[in-house]
Amino acid sequence: QVQLVESGGGLVQTGGSLRLSCVASANKFTYNTVGWYRQAPGKYREWVAYITYGRMTDYRDSGKGRFTISRDNAKNTMYLQIDSLRPEDTAVYYCNVPWGSQDPTSWGQGTQDTVSS
Repeated sequence: QVQLVESGGGLVQTGGSLRLSCVASANKFTYNTVGWYRQAPGKYREWVAYITYGRMTDYRDSGKGRFTISRDNAKNTMYLQIDSLRPEDTAVYYCNVPWGSQDPTSWGQGTQDTVSS
């Protein structure tokens, strides 16, 4: 049973934008903090942003001012808008629901974002 489905990745040029989406099952999404991680080739997975059920947000320093996380609780969906993309943003982006859970079912399949210089 697929519980998290991501979409929206792709190949873009430096300075471009992407909008990632993650649809979750209701039992995982409701009332939970949710968020995004990413993993670049040869690097550890790192957190990107999270949003609480009440829509409080936080971002890693490199994403502040460029990343915007949002959620639609009625659709069990969260989004990550990435603007002013940089080559170092190239990574596989994973949604994590609920935030911080390491259970395999708490991770999406990942969506590849590639930023060309």
